[in-house]
Amino acid sequence: MSDSKPVLIERLGAVTEIVLNRPARLNALDQTMLAGLQAAVAEITADNAVRAVVLRGAGDAFMAGGDIASFAAALNLPAEERDERFTGFLKAAQDFALAFARLPVPVVAALHGAVAGFGVSLMAGADLALAAEGTVLTTAYRQIGLTPDGGMSWLLPRLVGHRRAMELLLLADRFDAATALSIGLVNRVVPADRLVDEAHGLAMRIAAGPAGAQRRLKALMAQSAENGLAAQLDAEAGSFVALAGEADFAEGVAAFLAKRKPVFG
Repeated sequence: MSDSKPVLIERLGAVTEIVLNRPARLNALDQTMLAGLQAAVAEITADNAVRAVVLRGAGDAFMAGGDIASFAAALNLPAEERDERFTGFLKAAQDFALAFARLPVPVVAALHGAVAGFGVSLMAGADLALAAEGTVLTTAYRQIGLTPDGGMSWLLPRLVGHRRAMELLLLADRFDAATALSIGLVNRVVPADRLVDEAHGLAMRIAAGPAGAQRRLKALMAQSAENGLAAQLDAEAGSFVALAGEADFAEGVAAFLAKRKPVFG
């Protein structure tokens, strides 16, 4: 893609596509891309017609981590200015990570090429992830003497377990798509030439589902990380009762009784 914007947004019916678009830098994260991601999330959050999101990278990679060249430039600044620069960058990353986690609709990440550093945080924050054959992943932070950002230290243990997450972070070894699948980091591995089609096909299936139920499901799953069982049972009951008054529930029941496929509004 030749568009100069670091993040592209395209509406495809009820599915919105977010494209990381710094292909010459393997979509490495910098301040401009963070701003673009924040804008994309705000636009999608405000649009009730969006029912699913596909997140992918342009060019040869999903995201090869942070932009190390910009880090190096910051190291040449006086200490106070350096710390202000990094503090501002991390604040923007935190704001985005929270907004991304709070997106009301499901996100499908389509991974290919390099997925490193913040790229792993980003894909871990998606609801579903597909990886193309040939994808190579690494947490990467160890290699430059840093700890994770973007929520990785919160997300990874919940996806792969504490011990596996510690191994991925302490050693920062590279691993392939098949390994990512085996440890529960991705849902499926697909041929590279089918990645975008498979991701959009999955997003379209989600978009055809009951929108209200899916939004409430995503909220329930987010709450479950913090709630005790009693609180989660209450949340489930409240969601069930609220959805029972919506047209999609009536359609689902009618379709089941008529032995036909439901058509949700």
